[in-house]
Amino acid sequence: MTDPNCIFCKIGRGEIASPKVYDDGVVFAIKDIHPRAPTHILLIPHAHVGALADAAPQEADAAARCVRAAAQVARDVGVTAGGFRLVVNQGLDAGQEVPHFHLHLLAGRRLGAMG
Repeated sequence: MTDPNCIFCKIGRGEIASPKVYDDGVVFAIKDIHPRAPTHILLIPHAHVGALADAAPQEADAAARCVRAAAQVARDVGVTAGGFRLVVNQGLDAGQEVPHFHLHLLAGRRLGAMG
């Protein structure tokens, strides 16, 4: 199920042009328009998953599939040797800008310690 007003749902449906670097029918990946690292890719479930804490089992499975897809995308873009970081921001206090679950894959330089 998708949200007719969600920008990520619109991209997933092809209503907004954004070249996909990956799409398996459940998860798609696009380059972030405001990259925080040389490689910054968003992995997004086609199904609209708002708050992960409130996700139904099928929505949670779609979100989890993003992690499996991230490994494939990292291989595809050639960042596995140097390493990569996966980040999820959930909610306004965490810095989430689009209220649709998504995973950030960051790589291409040494990233600072988290914490």
